[in-house]
Amino acid sequence: MEKKALGRGLSALIPQHDIIFVKNSAESIINIPLSDVKANKYQPRSEFNKEKLNDLVNSIKEKGVIQPVLVRRAIDGYELIAGERRLRAAVILKLENIPAIIKDVNDVDMLEIALIENLQREELNPIEEAKAFERLTTEFNFTQDKIAQTMGKNKSTISNAIRLLGLPQKIQAEISKDTISAGHARALLSLPTENEQIRVCNVVINKDLSVRETEKLVERRRVEAGTQKKTVKHDHSLDSVTAEMQQALGTRVKIFHGKKRGTIHIEYYSVEDLNRILGIIVSKKA
Repeated sequence: MEKKALGRGLSALIPQHDIIFVKNSAESIINIPLSDVKANKYQPRSEFNKEKLNDLVNSIKEKGVIQPVLVRRAIDGYELIAGERRLRAAVILKLENIPAIIKDVNDVDMLEIALIENLQREELNPIEEAKAFERLTTEFNFTQDKIAQTMGKNKSTISNAIRLLGLPQKIQAEISKDTISAGHARALLSLPTENEQIRVCNVVINKDLSVRETEKLVERRRVEAGTQKKTVKHDHSLDSVTAEMQQALGTRVKIFHGKKRGTIHIEYYSVEDLNRILGIIVSKKA
């Protein structure tokens, strides 16, 4: 599968013109048993709006599945690439078959296509988006530059998205629920501790503060804690170093800087991932 097709979006993957039904053609639409379709293990979305799903169920009940899902062949049937909501709606309606286009794609293309589909429809919340970007770096060794090129975004957008995963889980949950925006969350990142981030987050929610008001509140808290302007600049420098290390190692990194010394926290997700990171560090040392 050519990467250029991904850059052009779903229109390059699913033809917009009427598809001629040709037997055994990779571009044909065929009806496949719903029971043979497994969910996409690389689906970036973890939350689905119930109201929108119900609307889709009603639409399919009245008009049928108009747009086919995208699948790839598996040992015991098919694996979904794109069309999770349509698949869920079909399951709710207990349909026997669902129209599908079969594509021969690998794992990384599956994640890319699922991510692109959701981004184009603006259905991912900022945390889901960040986790998808992080997954590309940790599981498929993508650099932030490559993610930016693939998704048609600026590298800084990718970096800022991944930084949100450094916030406490409670704040990430509020972002996912759209209680606070990614802009609010980025302001909270400059606070020195997780407890302080959570305290300020609660104030933002209770007082319904704007992003600008949140930034001013964060700055006041930093000044009250004895943070001087030099430290502010230094923190920005640490952000740059953190982003550079995350890109080099392909995983989440946190730097805790004290007056004279500090610590670096490097996350890994399996023994294999630990060995991968060790290999990068050893090779750079050599």
